[in-house]
Amino acid sequence: MPMLIPLPLTVPETGEVLCPALLADGAHLVLVDCGYPDSLPLIESAMANLGLSPAELTEVFITHHDDDHMGALARLCARYPQARVVAGEGEAPYLTGAQKSLRLCQAEALQPTLPPEARAWGEAFCRRLAAVEPAPVHQTVADGDLLPWCGGCRVVATPGHTPGHCSLYLPGLRAVVTGDAAVLEAGAPAVANPQFTLDLPRAEASLQKLLALDADCWLCYHGGLLRR
Repeated sequence: MPMLIPLPLTVPETGEVLCPALLADGAHLVLVDCGYPDSLPLIESAMANLGLSPAELTEVFITHHDDDHMGALARLCARYPQARVVAGEGEAPYLTGAQKSLRLCQAEALQPTLPPEARAWGEAFCRRLAAVEPAPVHQTVADGDLLPWCGGCRVVATPGHTPGHCSLYLPGLRAVVTGDAAVLEAGAPAVANPQFTLDLPRAEASLQKLLALDADCWLCYHGGLLRR
């Protein structure tokens, strides 16, 4: 039976809760996004609590290249090489390291505008982003592509937060995995971090595009499940 399984991870140092997803259908076990660089033990523990292991993963889908979504990807691929990495064609160059992270470019450009008391934090943030390890991408996808997960999974281009951001629509489950195209704030859907969104008008349009899908629930990476 096809299932969408939230996989909440609590970051020990900060208490931040991330919500990757598992897509399971008997033939495939897909992890959608994988947390910060040190999140692999959290993933292993959360999956073990479900009676699962990353060794069973067939694919990992990455919505975009922010470090809280793909940070652990290189370590996951090294430890569990059977899992194929799937990502939007616009995000793949940043995941593999062929192009410099747009988030790092943004952070470096903002650094001179920060007040003196914030510059040490800004420098540390830039170092954190620069330290993210590149990872392989085995398959790239584009808007409207169908993937054979959970009875058919459609790739939905949701640019704005980053230019190549992609979400997933599972019509058989009447569910959407939003990545950062939608977050939950006080129980309501919103654009993620508008002040750091690379193209806010496109991000707002992408949010409305996801909410207009024929679905009953939206799994947001930040905030968890939104139900109609």
